[in-house]
Amino acid sequence: MGSSHLMTWQRKVNQALGRFAGVRLVRAGSTPRPASAGGDTEVPVRPPADPALDRLLTAPVFILSPVRSGSTLLRAMLDAHPMLHAPHELHVRRLSVGFGTALARRAMGALGHNQADLEHLLWDRVLHRELVRSGKQFIVDKTPANAFAYQRIATCWPDARFVFLLRHPASIAASWYEAAPGRRSRAEATADALRYMKAVQRARKGLTGLTVRYESLTEDPERETRAVCEFLGIPWTREMLEYGTPGVVSKGLGDWQDKIRSGSVQPGRPLPAPGEIPDALRPMCGSWGYL
Repeated sequence: MGSSHLMTWQRKVNQALGRFAGVRLVRAGSTPRPASAGGDTEVPVRPPADPALDRLLTAPVFILSPVRSGSTLLRAMLDAHPMLHAPHELHVRRLSVGFGTALARRAMGALGHNQADLEHLLWDRVLHRELVRSGKQFIVDKTPANAFAYQRIATCWPDARFVFLLRHPASIAASWYEAAPGRRSRAEATADALRYMKAVQRARKGLTGLTVRYESLTEDPERETRAVCEFLGIPWTREMLEYGTPGVVSKGLGDWQDKIRSGSVQPGRPLPAPGEIPDALRPMCGSWGYL
């Protein structure tokens, strides 16, 4: 078979496979984005067409924070509130929907759904089921990686509320390094933690919400939890100060170390001296008011 005939044959095979699968291929390790009914063109990510019908959740709460910034502590304190259910990190934005056939894509399109719409329905249903099981009124999700998808989360739930949790950038980087000794160098841990900080900073600029600092939370937990409750429009309760067993405590789903298992707020580490701050973190320290 000549090269031109071989290329034509390969192209037809690829086209046939594409029609059969109804999905587009993505590079291994990359994050797939919703594909349109046409195949390769990305679909629009849009708010629910009918919020009352398309969303079961009301006013979900998202804690947007870098890794190792105290988000497990804050979620444990919030989960102690009788109106708030704050489970372990849920990673719902990583749940995806695919079309097994082109006909399935066409059928959903005829109902007015693209791939992103269906994923939003799935995310909402998973969180709503968890909330209903808890018997409480509002759900709180504290997955740090949500900061990278803040625009989509805000589009999925137009009534979502956001709490931004900050910590001294050098403390975050040091804690991130210590959380996995030998896995990465201090410079690598700093660079990785900085990615999360930058994502949170973009979210702070793009969204309206309440900013809480880890240092303030550990120094005066009553004052800070009262501020959170006021922001959420719910009464403050003293149970938030002695949160008890924080539910699932597992690496990859939140903090898993001894401090969080104590059931009460523990003092944070001393702030680093100016000379201990890595150069890469100085701009963020300035932006967050730590210089």
